[in-house]
Amino acid sequence: MLTTLNTAYSDTRAADLAWALGREALPALATLDLELQGAKLQLRLLGASHQVLLQEERGLCSETVACIPGSSTPLPLGVAKRVDDWEYEFAARVEVLPPGAFAGRAQELLALVSDHPQGLAGVFPGSPHAFTAMLARCHEGQFHWRTWHAYPQDGQLVATRTRVGARVAAHAGAVRA
Repeated sequence: MLTTLNTAYSDTRAADLAWALGREALPALATLDLELQGAKLQLRLLGASHQVLLQEERGLCSETVACIPGSSTPLPLGVAKRVDDWEYEFAARVEVLPPGAFAGRAQELLALVSDHPQGLAGVFPGSPHAFTAMLARCHEGQFHWRTWHAYPQDGQLVATRTRVGARVAAHAGAVRA
């Protein structure tokens, strides 16, 4: 799904993005509700980037990547941690592209996400290449989502990947002979 976001830029540079787990639902400009293997996954476009809410029998997992006033957690390159009964993995990278390559990559990503049944993309007013896009899937009981945050004025594209799955239990006991 592709939408035009009715707001001005809130996070105007890749360096302004912060990452947080466990935040409450923030006001969203657009949402996509998905049901994936019995879990509820909500993709949320914020005026300041994105939030994903995953609700399942194990509990709630909330990821926010946005310009968060007062946040002291910058966007990490990678995170792996336990959240309740979840194993959570996050990775981010910033690509810097020349203007022609940036426009082509932006068009490619928007086409990929806007036509996908599990995709949500929002374009900010003023530039067709200023956008946030999200794509989700569930594979073998694990939830995956990718996001892209585009900053055409700097030629920067921030890409993130997240995987959330059930914690694998350790073997309960040794086999006795």
